[in-house]
Amino acid sequence: MNLSNLKPGEGSTQSPKKRLGRGQGSGKGGTSTRGHKGAKSRSGYSKKLGFEGGQMPLQRRVPKFGFKNINRIEYQGINLDKIQSLIDNKKIKRSIDLQSFIDNGLAKKNDLIKILANGTINAPLKITAHKFSAAAKSAIEKSGGEAIVL
Repeated sequence: MNLSNLKPGEGSTQSPKKRLGRGQGSGKGGTSTRGHKGAKSRSGYSKKLGFEGGQMPLQRRVPKFGFKNINRIEYQGINLDKIQSLIDNKKIKRSIDLQSFIDNGLAKKNDLIKILANGTINAPLKITAHKFSAAAKSAIEKSGGEAIVL
């Protein structure tokens, strides 16, 4: 083995790329396969996202409407009847908190939870959540429970 017969390992190199812009004799000189004029022939060209060749792009053709509040706080609503069904199935006893909601599949880890008043609750229960509707809070307190706001 000597320097004249060294070659890269099997599979370590890709097939050779076209060597562009190396004179007319190479067959790929002159315009270097870019054609004449136009944006694509220029150095530094990059197609903009959604570019349709100068035609009015779709995101500009379609009418826009409405308003998206970027400061909106999204709550995961949980009704009292869902909590009552957990009590009936003996999944919770005296209290329910964020981890219990997650364990029972009613919310995800980073959700903010709001208790809503659809349905009734019969057991005295200590419920911990981020927010309560007024009707839900009164229904919980009427059944002898406690609504704890985080």
